[in-house]
Formats: sequence, C-alpha cells, structure tokens
Amino acid sequence: MKFGIDRLVEDAELRRPLAGKRVALLAHPASVTHDLVHSLDALSGLDDINLTAAFGPQHGLRGDKQDNMIETEDYLDPVHNIPVFSLYGEVRRPTAQSMETFDVILIDLQDLGCRIYTFITTLRYMLEAAAEHGKSIWVLDRPNPAGRPIEGTLLEEGWESFVGAGPMPMRHGLTMGEMGRWMISHLHLDVDYHVIPMLGWQPQGPGFGWPEDRIWINPSPNAPNVNMARAYAGTVMLEGTTLSEGRGTTRPLELFGAPDIDARAVIAAMQQKAPQWLNGCTLREIWFEPTFHKHQGKLCNGVQIHAEGPAYDHQAFRPWRLQALAFKVIGELYPGYELWRNFPYEYELDKLAFDVINGGPALRQWIENPDANPNDLDAFTVPDEQAWAETVTDHLLY
Repeated sequence: MKFGIDRLVEDAELRRPLAGKRVALLAHPASVTHDLVHSLDALSGLDDINLTAAFGPQHGLRGDKQDNMIETEDYLDPVHNIPVFSLYGEVRRPTAQSMETFDVILIDLQDLGCRIYTFITTLRYMLEAAAEHGKSIWVLDRPNPAGRPIEGTLLEEGWESFVGAGPMPMRHGLTMGEMGRWMISHLHLDVDYHVIPMLGWQPQGPGFGWPEDRIWINPSPNAPNVNMARAYAGTVMLEGTTLSEGRGTTRPLELFGAPDIDARAVIAAMQQKAPQWLNGCTLREIWFEPTFHKHQGKLCNGVQIHAEGPAYDHQAFRPWRLQALAFKVIGELYPGYELWRNFPYEYELDKLAFDVINGGPALRQWIENPDANPNDLDAFTVPDEQAWAETVTDHLLY
C-alpha cells in the first residue's frame, strides 16, 4: 500500500497542479515516506515543488518538546532556509502573515483516531484560515491506527476547545483526509480542498488500521507504538485525573496507576461490574516508578492495557468504557479518593480538565453517581455513537 506522501513524491502527474505555486507543509516527526525520509526533506528534493514555508503542530515540526502542553517557537529551518511557523506557541491558529507565505498547503499529519489528539483541531483551524484567505489545502492521507471502531459520547455544544474540534465521539474512526471532508461539511466552509488518498489501505485488514509492514514513528513523543494508539481513546482521560498515565515511563498512555491503589483489587472489581467492557484485551498488574510528571519517583501499583497479541479483538475492544469503568471502581473501592485533577488544561481555565477532555460533564457525573450502572452509560452513549456513524458515512474514502 502507499500513503499520500509516497504517492505525491512518486507521481509527477499528481504534483502537476502545484506547478508555479508556493507550497507550504504542515507536518510532525511521523511525517515520513515509506523509506523514512521526512516529508520536508522529500518535498524539498523535488525540482517541481517550490517549498516556501512549513508549519508545526503541538510538539513541533521535529517533535522537539517531550512533555504535554509545552509550546514551541517560530524559527528558520537551517537546512531548507524557509520559515517554520508554530501552531502551538504564541498562536494556535495560523496568522494572516503566515498564510501569506504560500498558495497551497500540504498537510501530512499522522493522527491517532481520537478527538482529543490536537492535530485534528489544527486541521480545523487551517481549514478555516484557508477559507478566509483563499488558500488551497491538500491532505496527504495516512491510516487511522485505531481503525474504524467508534466509541464515546459526542462533544456537547459549548465545550469546543483545542482538544475538542467539534461534535464527534472520542474515538472517531476517520482518517485525516476524511476528517477534513466532515469538517468542511459541518462548518459550511468554502475552501479548495483535496485529498491524496492512500492506495490499498484496509482498515479491517491485517493490523486493523495500521499496516503491519509499515514502521511506526512517534507522531508525538508519548505515542510510542500501535498499542498506545489503540488504548489512547481511554487512557487520555487519565490526564484529567490524579492517576498516572505512565508519563515518565517507557509505556506512556498504555497504563494507569498510583502509589495508593491496589491494582489487583481494581481489576477484580472491573471484572465483576462490567466484564463485557473488558473484552478484546488483556489487563495486567504492573509496578512502575515515573521518572517525571505525576507521582515522580514514587512506586506505583497499576494496570497495563494490552490491546495486542492473540487475545486482542479489534471490534470488541472498548478503551473509553474500560477506562471509565476503572475510574468508577476506584471511586467505589476508595470512598473520597481525590480523583479529579484541577488545573488549566489546554488553555481552558475555568472548566474541570476531565470535563474538557470528555467534551462535557456527562461521563464524570456517571462515574460519581453511586446509583449509575454500566447500562446507564450505554443508554446515553450508544445513540451518540450510532448518530456519528450515520453522519460520517458520506465522507468515507476507504
């Protein structure tokens, strides 16, 4: 199979509409060709591409910022001598000045298939800016490594944020190219938009979204492998809690834990309360000591989520429900446990971080309600999931 960047680099006919145009690139560390050449270098080596600018999302064009919510600055690329504009620094929306540096922007971003992953918000902001300034956008499409499954409630009206680009569920099931198509429809944008689709991507085939013969490159520093990408729609919620999500370990966002919980008791309680939500993966008790971030230097007891190996069932795995269940049983096992972390999250200063992550308070209210059961969560989540599946049908490319 071929990703969008590989098709563009290999096929001069595909590039023909770019002749005589000033071209920009929006990319990050995972923006590489099949032979691991960064897209910026590959495009710069083409005689018929006039590359005049580049843009970097959260963590930067080259992934220079390790931790979360650390801003990057604009700079001049020392190799290609073009300006690199940060879309996660002084601004998150492209400025009028930066938009004047190109005619067409190529967007080559590896997504994780999760609403909170900020690259899709950056896509929205770039689409809106392109519509305003009369620029063209080409998305060089890449796989959704979490595949087609859909999970979670739709973001509620009024809860849009940098981690909530619109009313979509946590696990949205789209590629970046498809997401752009939905955004243009949802926002009623008048923009010149093109997708260079992948050839041969089989979201239900081997790898369940991520081709088994393609090397994984971290799209952000704490996205180290496909297992993380599959679990992320659940484990990302840990960022709004006092539990460690594994930052400061070698397996971030694949696990959760704290110094003051009994992981075996948590797993047992989860199996008793909603065993159907644990299907498709294996939960394993672990011990870990974060070298930075939450619980730094403290021995934590926790749970690692293995969405891999012989026990993995792509259609059955429900990371959002699994993680929600863990929060609920921890609250029941440890009454009064201080679970919610109150801090400014992604520029939202007056809302609880957990609610910002979930696009509203509904999930937290279910967790906190002692009378609420798993069926109650399904009752208001399943209709949202079904509505989203119906909404995006016409935007699918594969």
